[in-house]
Parts: sequence; structure tokens; C-alpha cells
Amino acid sequence: MDFHADKPIYLQIADVFAEDILSGNLKGDDRIPSVREYGAQIGVNPNTVMRVYEKLTQEEIIYNKRGIGYFVSPDAREKILASQREEFLSKDVPAIKRRMELLGLDSKIFN
Repeated sequence: MDFHADKPIYLQIADVFAEDILSGNLKGDDRIPSVREYGAQIGVNPNTVMRVYEKLTQEEIIYNKRGIGYFVSPDAREKILASQREEFLSKDVPAIKRRMELLGLDSKIFN
């Protein structure tokens, strides 16, 4: 896995899980690799993976069945969609709008 310096590794890994869920590669109640398995698979410290799993658990994207492992929450896709839509509308759209205004572009280019 290639990581970028502009964003913490654990957030980049969380983004990969989100993409896999949105694309349908991971579905509700699918089991995901253990912390150690996934760390070895992508070449990162298990502590980093644990941080990802804790974040995703807190956001209710995944859940833990004690002694069995971690699983994708049944409504993970909807939660990710809602979160990413909100982020897009609050951060990306205003930035795109400002950039278009600076470049003298009109929204009609999308028609």
C-alpha cells in the first residue's frame, strides 16, 4: 500500500475501508482481517491498524464480536455515504466554487 505524507496513515487506511465498503467489496456483516493479519498484509505496525479499527468502531462502521473478530456493520455503507456527502458539500463544493470564480468559469460548463 502506498501512503502519502499529507495525511496520517491510519486515516488513509480508514479511507481504503470506506472505499471497499462503498464499492461493494465489503458488505454488511463481512468479517475483516484481524489487526495483526491486516498489518502484515499492508506492511504497517499492528498498533496503526488497531487505531484504524478503533476509529471505525467508534463511527459504527465496524463492530467487534469478542473472540471472533471484527465485522462490517450492516448499515456501514449508509453511514459512510452520509458522512462523505456532508464532507463533500461542506469542504469540496465551496473550494470548487471559489476556484471556478477565480478562473472565471460558469456553472454552465456542467450542462
